[in-house]
Amino acid sequence: MHRSPDLGRLAMTVLQPGFHGTTPPTWLRRALGAGLGGAVLFARNITDADQAAELVAALRADNPEVVVAVDEEGGVVTRMEARTGSSWPGNLALGVGGDTGRTEGVARQIGRMLARAGITLDYAPVADVNANPANPVIGIRSFGAEPGPVAAHTAAWVAGLQSTGVAACAKHFPGHGDTVTDSHHGLPAVHAPLALLHERDLPPFRAAVAAGVRALMCGHLLVPALDPEHPATFSHRMLTELLRDELGFTGLLVTDAIEMRAVAALHSPGEIAVRALAAGADAICAGVTSPDGESVLALRDAIVEAVHAGRLAESRLAQAASRVLALARWHAEATPDTGAPDHELGLAAARAALRVTASGPLPDPVLSTPPLVVDLAPRMTLAVDHDVPSGLAGALSEALPGTRSHTVTAADPRLPDLSAPGPVVLVAHDAVRHAWVADLTAEAVRLRPDLIVIETGIPGPPVGAVHIATHGVSRASFRAVAHRLT
Repeated sequence: MHRSPDLGRLAMTVLQPGFHGTTPPTWLRRALGAGLGGAVLFARNITDADQAAELVAALRADNPEVVVAVDEEGGVVTRMEARTGSSWPGNLALGVGGDTGRTEGVARQIGRMLARAGITLDYAPVADVNANPANPVIGIRSFGAEPGPVAAHTAAWVAGLQSTGVAACAKHFPGHGDTVTDSHHGLPAVHAPLALLHERDLPPFRAAVAAGVRALMCGHLLVPALDPEHPATFSHRMLTELLRDELGFTGLLVTDAIEMRAVAALHSPGEIAVRALAAGADAICAGVTSPDGESVLALRDAIVEAVHAGRLAESRLAQAASRVLALARWHAEATPDTGAPDHELGLAAARAALRVTASGPLPDPVLSTPPLVVDLAPRMTLAVDHDVPSGLAGALSEALPGTRSHTVTAADPRLPDLSAPGPVVLVAHDAVRHAWVADLTAEAVRLRPDLIVIETGIPGPPVGAVHIATHGVSRASFRAVAHRLT
């Protein structure tokens, strides 16, 4: 059988690895020269907007067609603004705000930020319907729990982002919302009948396709009603028959990161790449790579070997590579919107998402003296960069210098002394999911009936003298709370 003389280059084209450092390491520059088709930026690669633009330009110097991707959802998942917190609220806040025009506008501002840096592809928006309140990884990253509004906001987000010349990537197909396992740690399963999947989980992806989304990301999910044997990443039924043939998607299909335990516990990295490509994926996201890039070359070699062994059709590999290059061409031919992002729109969107409940008449301002801010900080999913600050104390300090802060973690779940004079503000996240957060919140309310409670996750019943639900974690959300209180 005839084989392409350059299978290795085709195999390199479909890889999207991460790397360490704020400049391209030597191995990455060599790989780009050898046809590496993608690179993924994380917070570890970015210090500020100017440096990010210089980094992307350096990557393109070695391969002008490289697809440079980043996870920039807004809200709690940000790479470009990991050191400050996002200027824009995340999906749940936008969904609660209820204005798809505002959602499109926020996505356009995020797109402007990425376009100014030369980014090709944003692994966003999250199109999952957060049907299970116990979901440990989606939660506030979803627009909500109802498929209709989630679909409408997904389409608006795609339109806003792509209007700037940056490709959107709706995720995590066929829907990560009804799960109780974080795919970073294990293989989630969606135990829903086929009719419910079509009614609940698939409409946002249909809406994204109809909106012209340039890319989709498949989730590491077992969905028995669609394929009882294979996770979506390895499922021809889901990635080709359902997504391509039934939903009509013709763009780039990228995997979630292959080092995630949901699939890494099942196969070697090379085997994951081969199986995903054979099932219909076009690009392999490998967020974690070896210091000298040997792991990337090993992925290339595994793909080439699979073609020679007849386990992966050369035509399938060529098709995948062509879709990567097609996305690169779309970006190169698009007219980028590099206007200055409107950060005030982020603040307005965050304000629209605030829900305030008070046990009595609400004074104005609520706070007139510097408070103690107690931050109950559960460990976030690995999708969230650990350096992203919670930020309410800093936002309050701008209006009330002298604001103090104290952070409580699950490792040492004890409240500080709350008896000192002065107001106390307690920041909780997902108290409905974390028993220790709920317990400490209840204890704090008992000790200080005048407590102000800020819930940044999925809100439960309001508690405290004043309860404010932000529906997300972002610098914009904390600025909105600070303005509301002061």
